[in-house]
Amino acid sequence: MHTYWQRFLPWLESCAITAWGIVLTKLWLSGQLYLLIHPNYIPLTVIAGLVLLFVGGAETWRVAKRVRGYTNNQQHVTLIRPSWGSSLLLIVAIVALCINPRPFTSEKAIHRGVIENIADARTIPKSFRASNRPEERSLVEWVRTISAYPEPDAYKGQKVKFSGFVVHAPDQPDNMFLITRFVITCCAADVYPVSLPVKITGSRANYPPDRWLQIEGQADVETTDGNRQVVIVANNITAIAEPKNPYDY
Repeated sequence: MHTYWQRFLPWLESCAITAWGIVLTKLWLSGQLYLLIHPNYIPLTVIAGLVLLFVGGAETWRVAKRVRGYTNNQQHVTLIRPSWGSSLLLIVAIVALCINPRPFTSEKAIHRGVIENIADARTIPKSFRASNRPEERSLVEWVRTISAYPEPDAYKGQKVKFSGFVVHAPDQPDNMFLITRFVITCCAADVYPVSLPVKITGSRANYPPDRWLQIEGQADVETTDGNRQVVIVANNITAIAEPKNPYDY
């Protein structure tokens, strides 16, 4: 066993490099990179994956050449000492190949404070166009607009059409739920949720958590615990498939 491990050691670094190249390339080809990083960084990640594949292949060829040289000279093949760093990288890459990333859920949205931060996009909008038609705004654009111009009456009666997934807030009535999107700025580690309350006819039990919906209706104003806020009165609710890229930015 010890001899076998020694024979594998020369290939450890090249296997780790190649494995990570395979991981990044697999995530790209399967479309799963959208679940992990901002689209702006996808080209760089794809290039990194292809470079790692090339470097890993070159390193494999170099090690194979050295091993053949040692074998032809009938010398014992112990070319490098154990590398804990390379071993760890290889193990993590193998684990990454076995796990498929999944989008965040309503449970994660609640955990990250979506209920306490309704209509709070954390950042000032990059631009605000007063001529922008309300029904053309995404959920995140609506939230950012309300955050920058927080007077609820300014939006009363405006048409709404956007999509997101359902979150059931414990303190909301049965005829209301939150329509939610996660916003990504760099990678999945820094995503945060934004939401708007949606008022419906009937029970929210018909719209279970995490279901993706397209909401059509108009904005209204309600007072909750002394706070006036924008709510969306839904006229038409359509179930939709989870988008390839579930995040906004």
